[in-house]
Amino acid sequence: MDTITHLIAELRNPIIKKRRAAAKQLGKSANPSAIQPLISALYDSHSGIRCEVVQALGRLGDSAAIAGLIASLADKDIAVREAAIAAIGKIKDRDAVCPLILCLDDKNTTIRIGAAVVLGRLGDSRAIEPLKKLVSDPFADVRETAGEAIHKLQKRI
Repeated sequence: MDTITHLIAELRNPIIKKRRAAAKQLGKSANPSAIQPLISALYDSHSGIRCEVVQALGRLGDSAAIAGLIASLADKDIAVREAAIAAIGKIKDRDAVCPLILCLDDKNTTIRIGAAVVLGRLGDSRAIEPLKKLVSDPFADVRETAGEAIHKLQKRI
């Protein structure tokens, strides 16, 4: 059994530490055959595994993972949602613009900030109006990040 096949099998290991290590190594592998097994692992019962899997998919940088990453934006665990935003930012797939716009309404400031940053990087003008709503956010960091994202987007128009 080759290393990638072994790591893919380890994603189903009952030992959490082994699943997490396998996801991490698969993310570093740059092997496209790891993408689908990692996408399946996005539904692991342990949030730490889901977070590692999302990060691995971001490192692989393949847009084939975008649908799974978009689904992870709704994860109940904030660390998974944060990692999904970062991974989408690495992949830079505009299919994620509308789901990221929805994240601008998240109750968590870190999620709003992350979504604003990535929306600014993606360069899609659909994000301008939703970002303008954050200019009146009660948190200064959110307001500042939204303003920076709007500025980046307006420069591209």
